[in-house]
Amino acid sequence: MKDYYKILGVNRNATQDEIKKAFRQLALKYHPDRNHGDKTAEEKFKEINEAYTCLGDAEKRANYDRFGTAEGMGTGFGGFGAGAGFGGFGAGAGFGGFTDIFEDIFDDFFGTFGGYKKAKPTKGADLRYNLNITLEDAAFGSEKTIKVPRWQSCDVCNGIGAEPGTSPETCPNCKGTGHIRFQQGFFSVSKTCGKCHGTGRIITSPCKNCKGNGKVRVQREISVKIPAGVDNGSRLRLSGEGDFGSYGGPPGDLYVVINVDEHSFFKRDDMDIYCQVPLSFPKAVFGGEIEVPTLNGPAKLKIPAGTSSGKSFHLKGKGMPRLGSHQRGDQIVSVYIDVPKKLTPRQRELLEEFARISEGNVEESKGFKNKLKDLFSV
Repeated sequence: MKDYYKILGVNRNATQDEIKKAFRQLALKYHPDRNHGDKTAEEKFKEINEAYTCLGDAEKRANYDRFGTAEGMGTGFGGFGAGAGFGGFGAGAGFGGFTDIFEDIFDDFFGTFGGYKKAKPTKGADLRYNLNITLEDAAFGSEKTIKVPRWQSCDVCNGIGAEPGTSPETCPNCKGTGHIRFQQGFFSVSKTCGKCHGTGRIITSPCKNCKGNGKVRVQREISVKIPAGVDNGSRLRLSGEGDFGSYGGPPGDLYVVINVDEHSFFKRDDMDIYCQVPLSFPKAVFGGEIEVPTLNGPAKLKIPAGTSSGKSFHLKGKGMPRLGSHQRGDQIVSVYIDVPKKLTPRQRELLEEFARISEGNVEESKGFKNKLKDLFSV
């Protein structure tokens, strides 16, 4: 007596799901289309089919466990036993109660075997929206209202596609299965029904609003909360705000991609903000306090005496926030000496006097001349 449990590689206490899984794996491994001309694989395929014919049926399995045989099993699987030819498997015998598992195997082995693809609930398409915001929006967060074109469920027919008061009918071509079965070689093969396109239903009275599609194209207003700290390329995911799903599937998602406009005064580098402010000559010489703009409003900046043009100062915590935290960068302020283009007679007089007096202080200029001499000496 053949040990069907050993053939399938399962123990005698195996569940029906475990037996089905084992058979499925072996059937894929020894399938004739994967082992062209291999007689050993062909015999093995016959053997595992014979084993599953018995153990896959609860009543036959019980008889096998008790008596060592399965009543009504005969010599094989529909003429596919030890003495039967390979072609007899599909010519005169159906798959009996094993149609579902073979279709599962065909799906794994061939993709959608014979071109049959079941109409399943499908998630709607994800959408993308490019949103321009200001630097201030990025610094403190904001809320924007956008208009997004998308497919959504038809309000008239509630997404069914049929005119109100009517319902989709069972496809007469495939009897609601969504596929047509036909014989191909020794296998019974399924193909998507061309009349209902795999849905198993046809709409005889299409909804006038959506033309039977069950969905319509609309412009939807959506409120988008922009968190503080976003930067160019940041993506915000709005779950369920994409296109309407098919056959009862969930809607897709909307991805809002952020683009921060360039600021006329500030320059951003990660979390830090940079700017340049003018400094009068007297303030540069004597020092003092100036007012500088920040993202939070005006701020006071102390200038030490003798500040040169290009000097940078840090304003702690006046920069950009880090996304998702309370940490903030700095604002780096660079000063440049503001040279007046027009002078009053008195200003000119004083500056000319200053220039004459400064000629007597030659220490700094001597050092500069020495550097030039070293640079150009041969």
